Amino acid sequence: MSIVVTAASGHLGRLTVEALLARGVPASDIVATSRDITRIKDFADRGVVVRRADFAEPDSLPAAFEGADKLLLISTTTVDERVANHRRAIDAAVAAGASLVAYTSMLRADTSTTALSLTHLATEEYLRERVPSVMLRNGWYLENYTAQLPQVLRGGTVVGAAGRGRISAATRADYADAAAVVLTTSGHAGKTYELGGDEAFTLTELAAAISTATGKRIEYTDLPAGRFAQVLADAGVPAELAHVLVDADLAMGRGEMFTDSGDLRRLIGRPTATPAEAIAAALD
Repeated sequence: MSIVVTAASGHLGRLTVEALLARGVPASDIVATSRDITRIKDFADRGVVVRRADFAEPDSLPAAFEGADKLLLISTTTVDERVANHRRAIDAAVAAGASLVAYTSMLRADTSTTALSLTHLATEEYLRERVPSVMLRNGWYLENYTAQLPQVLRGGTVVGAAGRGRISAATRADYADAAAVVLTTSGHAGKTYELGGDEAFTLTELAAAISTATGKRIEYTDLPAGRFAQVLADAGVPAELAHVLVDADLAMGRGEMFTDSGDLRRLIGRPTATPAEAIAAALD
């Protein structure tokens, strides 16, 4: 059995490879792919098969996916190229004879009002038509917030446009563990998992958790969409990413980043990491 993990040089892909190894999958049965294989040389040193794959270069995919039994398709980051790139990868997986493709989609992709959800839903529909598949609808990453801790501590505030919306965020490691479970156990074909952390929170509650962890008073500043976009631009966030972040915050305010499905906890067989635990780990 060969398990292919795309985008293995990224945070989620790297963690998924590690999770597969931790579950006892032989390194030689794992294929880690990346556009730049120098970034995953450490996996090759540990016996993982490393291959170059660039979704924008279809000719690179047959060799990359050769022998694939199962494949984890991690969604790409360039939004306007995402659907075309995903279709190329799906076609290559089908040609390689993959028996299952797991796709890292977005929480509530079929009902979300965000522009981002449209690309995920289009990928899901294309995938269902072509190969047995499972949708891993990942919620927000806790790291999206813990990565901002230095700025938050300097400014004394968490800034956003999510209002009182509750967010079911989880760590990348928890999402990676769920992907590894799906890739190494049976009964997942045709399933859609709405994945999120056990402990939902508002950004006001997140600010309070940071205050507790650091002993410094941190507040949440809720901004209109336009003002939040300007804050992101002033911080050097590229315009396309800023648009995605603002759109996501507005969706949070409408409850679209909340789930009480329990799917993530059940898949990984343990409670998900809490916001407090993620904050403490980042501070360490």
